[in-house]
Amino acid sequence: MDQNSCVTIQKEWDIVGARQLGREFSKKVGFGTVDQARIATAISELARNIYLYAGNGRVCFEIIDNVERKGMCMIATDTGPGIKNISQVMEDGFTTMGGLGAGLPGVKRLMDEFDIQSEVDKGTTIRATKWLR
Repeated sequence: MDQNSCVTIQKEWDIVGARQLGREFSKKVGFGTVDQARIATAISELARNIYLYAGNGRVCFEIIDNVERKGMCMIATDTGPGIKNISQVMEDGFTTMGGLGAGLPGVKRLMDEFDIQSEVDKGTTIRATKWLR
């Protein structure tokens, strides 16, 4: 993956950088403003989770352009504590930090495809894809 398509998340300001780069990618793909906003919201959530829970990670963007369809994939990876109970964090309203609890279930709703892999004490990787309609 091209380094120019990734943003390292270490400080709060990096969340903004990831959001901006993701919005640029979504424009390149051809998403309208509503889907650009959905994608940017999902990116913010993923980047914020890295910042709050892992302390260090990155969000990468990939344009998917094949014969069948076109879209955008974002991959958020970290080497943080991992998620002990994925099904619990995927429940609406679940929060560990006193937030709104829209978190990962919100990201899943905003995107078309969502996959989470996590290993305790090793880290988490989340892939989320939005397809152009």
